[in-house]
Amino acid sequence: FFCCVFQELTLFLYFSKSQQPFVLFGKHSSSEDLESCSFNFPSESHQVRNTGPQGSTARHMILKCVAPKGPLACSRTYFFGTTHSPYLGESFFFFFRLLSQIYSAAVQAVLSGIKCYSCTSSATKVRKTALNFNIYLTASCFFIFRIIPLTDEESRYVVKTASMTVHDIPDLQWDRGDLGSVVFSESFLESSINIQQKDGTVSSDSCYTILTTTVPRYACWLVPCALMIYNMRLKQKEDDTCLGTALTVADAAYVFSSSQLSTPEEGKIIFFSEGLLFIHSQYGSITLSKDHINTIKFYDPDSSAVASLFVEYDSSLLPHLPFPLHSSDQCLVFALQPRSKSHRAFYSKVRTALLVKRSKEVLAVKFQNLLLSITLHEQSQNTFLSSCDSFVLTNCCVLALTRFLQHFALSSISQEPILYDHLGVLFPSAELKNPVNGHGDKVVITIITGLPGSHKKRLCNFLVQLNKERGRWVVYEPGPDSCDSFSASHLQQYLSSFLESQRGPGGKPRLLVLSPGYTDVLDVVQAVLFHPDPVVQACFTIGAVTACVDPFASCLEFTFPKLMEQCSQGIVSTVVFTGLTAEQKHPLMQYVQQLVRSANPTAAFILAERGAVTRTEDVNLILSESSFNEPQMLRARYVLYPGWCKGRFFSGSGSLILTQQRVAFNRPLERPLFVTRCKAFKSSLKPSPFRGNVYNVWGKVRFSDSEQLMEVSYNTVSGSLSIASEQSVDPLTPGPKETGTSCFMVFDGVGLTEDGVKDWLRLCTKQPKKTKNSLSPHEIKTIHVSIIRHLDPLPPGYFYNGCQYVDIFGEKRNFHPNMEDFIKAYIAEANKEIEIFNRQLELQGQPDLFDP
Repeated sequence: FFCCVFQELTLFLYFSKSQQPFVLFGKHSSSEDLESCSFNFPSESHQVRNTGPQGSTARHMILKCVAPKGPLACSRTYFFGTTHSPYLGESFFFFFRLLSQIYSAAVQAVLSGIKCYSCTSSATKVRKTALNFNIYLTASCFFIFRIIPLTDEESRYVVKTASMTVHDIPDLQWDRGDLGSVVFSESFLESSINIQQKDGTVSSDSCYTILTTTVPRYACWLVPCALMIYNMRLKQKEDDTCLGTALTVADAAYVFSSSQLSTPEEGKIIFFSEGLLFIHSQYGSITLSKDHINTIKFYDPDSSAVASLFVEYDSSLLPHLPFPLHSSDQCLVFALQPRSKSHRAFYSKVRTALLVKRSKEVLAVKFQNLLLSITLHEQSQNTFLSSCDSFVLTNCCVLALTRFLQHFALSSISQEPILYDHLGVLFPSAELKNPVNGHGDKVVITIITGLPGSHKKRLCNFLVQLNKERGRWVVYEPGPDSCDSFSASHLQQYLSSFLESQRGPGGKPRLLVLSPGYTDVLDVVQAVLFHPDPVVQACFTIGAVTACVDPFASCLEFTFPKLMEQCSQGIVSTVVFTGLTAEQKHPLMQYVQQLVRSANPTAAFILAERGAVTRTEDVNLILSESSFNEPQMLRARYVLYPGWCKGRFFSGSGSLILTQQRVAFNRPLERPLFVTRCKAFKSSLKPSPFRGNVYNVWGKVRFSDSEQLMEVSYNTVSGSLSIASEQSVDPLTPGPKETGTSCFMVFDGVGLTEDGVKDWLRLCTKQPKKTKNSLSPHEIKTIHVSIIRHLDPLPPGYFYNGCQYVDIFGEKRNFHPNMEDFIKAYIAEANKEIEIFNRQLELQGQPDLFDP
């Protein structure tokens, strides 16, 4: 074995010209043939019948499989003959066992190299590991047609192929030259994530999955001469009846072991009074006599599951077992299909005769460990595994693959660290299971977000009024100086002052954070979770995040900025649709719901007209103290927002740049003028580039008909106007304390200017003089009908036909021929009244709305 030179362990990335498929028989698999990559042999010199030692039949073949349109590739060595003597006697197939042992060493070396590389991401350490097997290594990577060093970052996420070739194996038995080569390779994916420990240090955790294990690692076909010997020995032993009398007839079963070369193989099993016989189409006959069996144990979880027979044998049986079934634990597993003949006969005839021990608890663990050793990092499509019970599937392939996919989902996004305390939630099957700590005595924060016009403040007020009996409620709402933008430092300063104010006696309060309009909700979350003061940070936890969405205030020619970000998966657990419930089947309502569902497939949807949540179940969802830290939410955050756990995820700007303009003033507005001018915003909206469009108006104002300060808001898209008396302000709520004369308005839109906003507000206090162009169609109709001018005598040449006015040429018109005179008279009269009204306003106060 050590006379052979193991030449390379090479890691390939993706498909290259050197990765061409081939099948080579016997001595035509030499190093010279492999290095030439031409495979141009004489027509008769490379066939199975003449590529063995001294022109005999080939004993083995090597092959490489390459995916035609992908990065997968693997190599195998298969054999012609048998590696065992089916009945007791001296082995006579030394050649096959020798090649199989060399091939098995290559398999172990490659799998060990993959494991070492995935754990260390170091080709140098792979070389050191391989040198323990007397292997000389080179390491390189190929991506399409260029070399990529394994140390490069871009090599991390591509499919790699680890291979080993044992060249020019000499014929050690007969010294008849070289026998050829054996080769083995597997394609695999690695995954590595960084874990931040509690002390702040960062460590690495790695795993891998092998992608090409569905290609059998070992195969051996009986050739005619071997079949003849089998038949002779079978006839001889039938006369000797070394296994005693037959207890069952041949019936389908499976055999496998924990060897890395073994896969569940289907054959026929026959139970005898002195042992058992397993007949396989490729391996031939496998004989297990009582003399070579130490113990037999039976595991049968229930009548509908696969039953398993564990046979622990003596080492003297190894020469009479096919090589791929050899394992260090010296154990074979025979699987009997439920309700099969062999299964039923086992209970009735075999169990007592063979003195089978049954220990379900012990064997369940053994069965699990055995299958895990076979299927770890593998996806087997074998019939046996597909028919196994849920215990096998859950604890073997599915668990290993699920954990890798969870691992790879995180590592393929970025190399941002994962917090140590979150490992138990992210990887339930991990050895380290530390659940996320509960909130304990922390202050629970409920975050409510939504675009302007989404009625989020109504929902907030509704929740506070509804849940007063549950404890003290404090609401955080940015002050008017924020201009509807979010300030993380302002919120963090408020949290610090909040703790100071809560040091006295009393129950633990609940904090409700109302985020500004066009704010990414993740910015609010990061500001709360990563307060610069660790003491303050440890005193708060987020219970749930709820997004308010009014479909009729969310879309125009586009969805408003941050609509989808405010419904983020992994952040938002509940979405409240605050539009009119009577419009549930409206196309826009259905479109927005589908859009939000695509952004957050796991969120709960609630219908609450104008924020009025009525069902107790819905209130409990919004006020949940744990939904934010549920496992599915935590996993989604790590996948979708790399760096969030350190507060380093940058949310970016919205799809459309909206500007806010805030203006303060002292004088009261005229209510009718304010309402009329707000409603005129929608008709004045312009298409792209949308400059001058106003989408939302809100603030606190006084009207001339009342001394009370009023909270007003208007959404242009939905046409929703709200005018209500100012709510009492909680002493802990941030923001400046309004004085008796303070009024302000905030406008958001595209391309707004301070002068333009001031001109708009001035028109809400002074009525402009009317002109013909300023008259609306409704006013013109009023002039014509309400003032009864349409009944005035007609000028010469006109007559009225009952519907329209007609002149002598037959031209028809809808209005009186003297309509221009009527309009001039109306404008003159109206302007006199407007002048008197504006003069009275000037005598009552300041001449301009914005004068100090």
